[in-house]
Amino acid sequence: MSEIKRNSIACSMGIMAHNEAANVGRLLKALIEQRTETAKLTEIIVVASGCTDQTESIVQSWAKRDTRIRLVAQACREGKAAAVNCFLAEARERILVLCSADLIPAPDTIEQVVIPFSRPEIGMTTCRQSPVNNPKILMGFAAHLLWDLHHQINLKDFKAGELIAFRRVFERIPCRTAVDDDIIEQTVRSEAYDVHYVATAVVHNKGPETLKDFLSQRRRIYAGHLAIRDALGYTVATISGLRILGIVLRRLDWRPSQFFRTWIVVLLEAYGRFLGWWDYKQRRDHSIWEIAETTKDLASELSAQQQAS
Repeated sequence: MSEIKRNSIACSMGIMAHNEAANVGRLLKALIEQRTETAKLTEIIVVASGCTDQTESIVQSWAKRDTRIRLVAQACREGKAAAVNCFLAEARERILVLCSADLIPAPDTIEQVVIPFSRPEIGMTTCRQSPVNNPKILMGFAAHLLWDLHHQINLKDFKAGELIAFRRVFERIPCRTAVDDDIIEQTVRSEAYDVHYVATAVVHNKGPETLKDFLSQRRRIYAGHLAIRDALGYTVATISGLRILGIVLRRLDWRPSQFFRTWIVVLLEAYGRFLGWWDYKQRRDHSIWEIAETTKDLASELSAQQQAS
């Protein structure tokens, strides 16, 4: 451990943003206040894609406070994968950290996801998502249930999440994909690198609060997973409905409210996957997707969580 501490690991941070005025300032504040010892965050690049709100001006304001922050503006929204490619072209370091602008990392998250790269066999890391949604309402319950299942799968396998770090072993990803993190996961694995889940590294996110946003998100993701499977022969760890159902059954909460909510979420997920399958069969392009507005403002919920703890 002493050797790791002596050798810092430089990394570039990429933030993909489209109309993220509600949270991008909080994210940048959380990043410049990260507690790092091994990780050296040398630049924070915000790719603002076709923003029509105050996202760009907020980023420029933060850039005046910290010279590591840099805005790269795309005039038109071309999809998240295209924004990722823009970041790849701009970033200087060999270790890259990537996320969307609707997250807030815990104070030591960057340190924890970067440290594993001291081992040359590690090609990618991801962290644990902690939803800020109220679990007492159905959609909040759904967010916590799905991300807990994601965590359980990651403990035995690997599935890229909302914030990832990876070695620069490629220069571009396909632009027509709705699941850029899974494309990166497949590419890193194809280069014979190991992947690593850092369960103690936490990033706060917000799940959909409406049925419309939930189904829109779930169908897009499943359609993307089917596309990767058929085009690249790569199966992501969460694609198997039976595997996920098995985890649900093993961890089933028999209290009446939790029991019935669980099965409602299972049915909604199944319906979302059916819609995603249909979209894939119809060759619907999800690379530029409809924004789930209810996932964007984390402030009030996160503040309530922190006060409660």
